[in-house]
Amino acid sequence: MMGYGDFGSMGGFGWPWMVLVLAIVLGLIVWGVISLPGSRGGTLDPTPLEILRRRYAAGEVTAAEFKQARRTLA
Repeated sequence: MMGYGDFGSMGGFGWPWMVLVLAIVLGLIVWGVISLPGSRGGTLDPTPLEILRRRYAAGEVTAAEFKQARRTLA
């Protein structure tokens, strides 16, 4: 007779452990799908203002050019 104290037919794992393992596996699958690029609904292309900011940070444009371009973009 099988009671709650023995291991049963699961080879040492009872149903609570299997539920835990299943929850972890499903959680990892969901996390992996969410982490894929482009899955957040946003665009991967930077906006013109972001490009301008990056160019200014890299020293490709001067402060005066940055201000003028920012006014033009706004």
